[in-house]
Amino acid sequence: MAIKPDEISAVLRREIEEFRPSLAVEDIGTVIQVGDGIARVYGLRKVMAGELLLFPGGLMGVALNLEEDEIGVILFGPYQHLKEGDEVRRTGRVIEVPVGDELIGRVVNPLGEPLDGRGPVKATRRRPLERKAPGVIERRGVHQPLQTGLKAIDAMTPIGRGQRELIIGDRQTGKTALAIDTILNQKGQDVICIYVAIGQKASTVAGVVEVLREHGAMDYTIVVAATAADPAPLLYIAPYAGCAMGEEFMFSGRHALVVYDDLTKHAAAYREISLLLRRPPGREAFPGDIFYLHSRLLERAAKLSDELGGGSLTALPIVETQAGDISAYIPTNVISITDGQIYLETDLFYAGVRPAINVGRSVSRVGGDAQVKMMKQVAGSLRLDLSQYRELAAFAQFGSELDRATRARLIRGERLVEILKQDQYQPMPVVDEVMAIFVGVNGFLDDLPVELVRPFERQFLEYMHSSQADLVRELEEKKAFDDDLWERLAAAVKSFKANFVRAHQLAGEAGVGSSRQGVAGQTGSAHAGTGGALKTGTGR
Repeated sequence: MAIKPDEISAVLRREIEEFRPSLAVEDIGTVIQVGDGIARVYGLRKVMAGELLLFPGGLMGVALNLEEDEIGVILFGPYQHLKEGDEVRRTGRVIEVPVGDELIGRVVNPLGEPLDGRGPVKATRRRPLERKAPGVIERRGVHQPLQTGLKAIDAMTPIGRGQRELIIGDRQTGKTALAIDTILNQKGQDVICIYVAIGQKASTVAGVVEVLREHGAMDYTIVVAATAADPAPLLYIAPYAGCAMGEEFMFSGRHALVVYDDLTKHAAAYREISLLLRRPPGREAFPGDIFYLHSRLLERAAKLSDELGGGSLTALPIVETQAGDISAYIPTNVISITDGQIYLETDLFYAGVRPAINVGRSVSRVGGDAQVKMMKQVAGSLRLDLSQYRELAAFAQFGSELDRATRARLIRGERLVEILKQDQYQPMPVVDEVMAIFVGVNGFLDDLPVELVRPFERQFLEYMHSSQADLVRELEEKKAFDDDLWERLAAAVKSFKANFVRAHQLAGEAGVGSSRQGVAGQTGSAHAGTGGALKTGTGR
């Protein structure tokens, strides 16, 4: 058989072209030091900042420090089995978390791994932890209200969808309770909520989850938990994980609310990591980029333009102060990043004013843009009335002789404080808030004893929903007062009040009648009856 050189060369050429090497080239590093949740690794010259790295035993870490001869890696789990010389492999992926509807109703850690014993999370989409915040062109001004269900907030420091509103105060002043009430109030409002617990006890987080489950809020809530028992790196990435989960809903044209509870512990965890990585400390031993840590997180909250679907991500960061010092390093940082703050005061809390909101120090830089019109109309003078009451009350304790106008302001202020009190886990529909505040700012309560204010409010709202359902429905639909609605609501208040006072007099409630006479004599023309009061503080 004759050998044909051209056929042999063609076969060889084809074999060479189709040859694929079986040996894969991997970029492998070596552990040179490990301890305190930090590993120092030699090699991996092409590693990316924030890239996931794989250690022996399936342990994951993230490259944080990229230095000339080595990299600093934070570890997400027990590292006691690691030793010098262990191999470290690149994954080629920047750290990311699972996102999507599959996470709703679940309790997960910052890596998206389940903590609720309900099996794996079957999410099909993932998002990187870090992402550039939407630019000015991609945003729209905040204009839709995010109702908290708390009268004091919705009336005086309203929150809009896409806003960043800080909740600040000492420990045990009701910061978490305020955030949980806001989540409970989103039922049926088409808002997905993400609660991020940072550095709390596992039992505390379990208690919060149980409250959410009891009220049916887990149907639209994701809980991301990095407890006090977890390593600092997990606490560090927790808020970014919650933010990435919320962004998935925002960019799909939906609305999300994320609560960071709290950023004080987040800053402390990052300080611990930074000092272990030998980053230079600055003020209060925090690293120089601690401001950037929170700004690049909170700037991602936005109300997107209609062209991008009009979705929103609202952020409620929580910061804990010590002895009411809002001028400390971390509080001032976060205050300067956010669009306002709700300041909870210890003295008010222990005096029984709950939520313990300090009107003077609380502010919303979005303001009336995030309020429904009827709330704006009825609560226009509320902040001023309360501020004046606080000032006068401080001076009144030193003086025995008070003029008639001063006494009238004190009487009105006492009752406004009472009407703004609200029990925990009982958020109110906006129409109920408006009706309750309407009663207070227009002087209908001025001649009632203070202890009857809350019973009056409760029974009045029950009366409105049962006997004046048409009026309530009209208010809900129009979301604004006209002269006719204003007069009809005033007439309904007067009618109910007459029956309420009569019932308490017949029941022998001490001094209702005499108190009415005494108060009317003290206040005189300042608010003679309810008719004169109707013309003040309406904001129409």
